[in-house]
Amino acid sequence: MMRSGWIAAATALLCLGAVGCGTNVKGHTYAAADNSVTIDFQSGGSATVNFGGIPGTCTYTQSGKQVNLTCGGQTETLTMADDGSLAGGADSPLGHLTKVK
Repeated sequence: MMRSGWIAAATALLCLGAVGCGTNVKGHTYAAADNSVTIDFQSGGSATVNFGGIPGTCTYTQSGKQVNLTCGGQTETLTMADDGSLAGGADSPLGHLTKVK
């Protein structure tokens, strides 16, 4: 019993030290409700973006719940909501994206 409690505590500490358990976009794909936008966040800071049927390769960085996606020299800041979805700012063409993978 005592060992399993220690393992759970160690796991919780590791989660707190990382970007955050369940809040890391790496390895996940997000999409708009109508699939007009999809973003596949890969390891190494690269992302494959499909915007209106046009594919592109972009880069990203993540700090907590803020994801900066840079495509063709333009950076969009996405914010992760408590439900794990991503949203751009008021002027962002990316809109609201939910995790699909």
